[in-house]
Amino acid sequence: MATRNEEILRKPEWLKIKLNTNQNYTGLKKMMREKNLHTVCEEAKCPNIHECWGERRTATFMILGAVCTRACRFCAVKTGLPNELDLNEPERVAESVELMNLKHVVITAVARDDLKDGGSEVYAETIRKVRERNPYTTIEVLPSDMGGSFDNWERLMNARPDILNHNIETVRRLTPRVRARATYDRSLEVLRRSKELQPDIPTKSSLMVGLGETWDEILEVMDDLRANDVDIMTIGQYLQPSRKHIKVQKYYSPLEFGKLRKIAMDKGFKHCQAGPMVRSSYHADEQVNEAAKQRQALGEA
Repeated sequence: MATRNEEILRKPEWLKIKLNTNQNYTGLKKMMREKNLHTVCEEAKCPNIHECWGERRTATFMILGAVCTRACRFCAVKTGLPNELDLNEPERVAESVELMNLKHVVITAVARDDLKDGGSEVYAETIRKVRERNPYTTIEVLPSDMGGSFDNWERLMNARPDILNHNIETVRRLTPRVRARATYDRSLEVLRRSKELQPDIPTKSSLMVGLGETWDEILEVMDDLRANDVDIMTIGQYLQPSRKHIKVQKYYSPLEFGKLRKIAMDKGFKHCQAGPMVRSSYHADEQVNEAAKQRQALGEA
């Protein structure tokens, strides 16, 4: 018999996932295997994979291999000692973006603390290769803090992605328990430096809720992100990938997510996506387009 605590934390109806294994989904999966590419959609067990692959035909490429040097307690990506760099990976990503005819592509990576440059050169080369083959595709990058090195961030930002996304992940108090090696203040510094290096490139960050944070702590994160000139915020429900990962403490309702989105917009974010199934790359094409409209409107005002 389930305990009272297990009953409280049983997944609510709004977290049921619609599966879609149509030709778009199966074709995209086949192409990823043929090109020997990884996606965070699969590696992190994203709940939106069937919608994104099957209906929207979008994907988030994961470069620098599939093994992360960090062991964050919320993440399903494999951890350990990564393999050597695959220097042909940027070209394969660019070719796949072309074959998929993507209008917007998200490029993320495992943390590579074993590399002095944190993987920034491969990121930059991937941006260049994608842009060469796909001049009208907007490019979003989602890197780790890359050790907090200013040189690493300058190398990445000089490649001029269309949007820079670095996730704060959780509130300040829970960061040491939830994230490995990363710190709350370093993430804020990364976001601030990115804007200083390329002021016209939108910055974005994502927050998971349901880890034991308070409502006021969520609002504190919003204030901290805005204080560092972050343009876009996403807020989603944390889901426990396996029993070895940190447990869910609360399931937020769609109504609560709606309230958080309104508060975020009132605080000055140019766009906020908030909902139970929202992830950092969820509907990323809509986010970058909306932020661009907001920037254009402010420029004309």
